[in-house]
Amino acid sequence: MNLDKPEHILKILPHRYPFLLVDRVVEFNPGRNLVAIKNVSFNEPHFQGHFPENPVMPGVLILEAMAQAGALFAGATDPESMKGRLVYFMTIDRVRFRKPVIPGDQLRLVLTLAKRRRDIWRFVGEAYTGEDLAAEALLMAMTRDADGSLKTDDAQTGS
Repeated sequence: MNLDKPEHILKILPHRYPFLLVDRVVEFNPGRNLVAIKNVSFNEPHFQGHFPENPVMPGVLILEAMAQAGALFAGATDPESMKGRLVYFMTIDRVRFRKPVIPGDQLRLVLTLAKRRRDIWRFVGEAYTGEDLAAEALLMAMTRDADGSLKTDDAQTGS
C-alpha cells in the first residue's frame, strides 16, 4: 500500500486535527517496519499549558504518535482484513523517555513489528529527534470492528 501522501494516512487513521500525530510516512516495509514523521510545532494546543515558559511535548503524546504509526503499519500491511476495523491500543511496556521533544523538532517514529498473532500486534517503538533517541517503548494493539466488537469468527462462544 502506498503511504506517501497525507490522504493515504487519513484513509487508515480515524484521527483528525488536533489529535492526528503522524504527518507523513517516509519508509514502509510490509510485515517489518514503518518510519513516520511528526513535525512538532509551537502552535499545537498542548504547549499552551505544558509548559508555556519551557514547552515540552507531553510523553503521553509521544506514545500516542507511536501508537498511531503502529495503526498505520497494521492498516497498510493487511488492508483487506482492516476494512471497517480500528486498531485499539492495549498496553505499553518498558517506556523510557530519553530526551525532551520541543517545538521545532521533527519526531521520527520507528515502529518495528515484534510479533503478530491474528488480531494482536506487538511493536518496538522508537522516537528520535535527529539522531538522538527521545523515547522508546514496547506497544501492543488489537484490531476490532469499528464499533469495538470482535469479528464473528473471533468471538468466543459459550454460556
